[in-house]
Amino acid sequence: MTLWLVRHAQPLVAPGVCYGRTDMPADADATRHCAGLLAQALPLQTAVMASPLQRCEQLRQSLYGLRPDLVFKTDVRLQEMDFGAWEGRAWADIDNAELKTWTDDFSAYRCGGTGESVAMFMARVAAAFDALDPAQNTCWLTHAGVIRASTLLAGGQRHITRASQWPRTAPAFGQWVTLGGVVSEPPFPTF
Repeated sequence: MTLWLVRHAQPLVAPGVCYGRTDMPADADATRHCAGLLAQALPLQTAVMASPLQRCEQLRQSLYGLRPDLVFKTDVRLQEMDFGAWEGRAWADIDNAELKTWTDDFSAYRCGGTGESVAMFMARVAAAFDALDPAQNTCWLTHAGVIRASTLLAGGQRHITRASQWPRTAPAFGQWVTLGGVVSEPPFPTF
């Protein structure tokens, strides 16, 4: 079984804005381009699970138009982390003391006061990860945070306590990695 972890295309949001669970579209041309490359790469009968946020839903619809043989479902567990009151704000405008409180209590602090903690987020992603069928190739159309959490889970880490344990890298917009197979980073142009 191979798990494809695909990051949605560039969302239509200003640089530097915290937008985790905020629902917004992605660049349409970049989405179609990603879907085209992904359609060529995915094996037949791959199960495709998508976050319900519209930037992933756009990718799901575009991919379905190219590969109706794939089995498509939506899974709310694949949504990006909820950053609470930080959603829609520039990261630079969030009080440094509040960000320090988060990094000092990285596992338990609820982002933006009302959002998810990293522990809550990891548990949500772990529930989806644990439900994978080991005999089925699966593709997740999702977000950078979910991909980072999944790489931790694949390495056996279910709980992290320090911000330094959180993976720093994730695929660029419209790119992917695979778990249980070869890492794949297709040659995407910048949009």
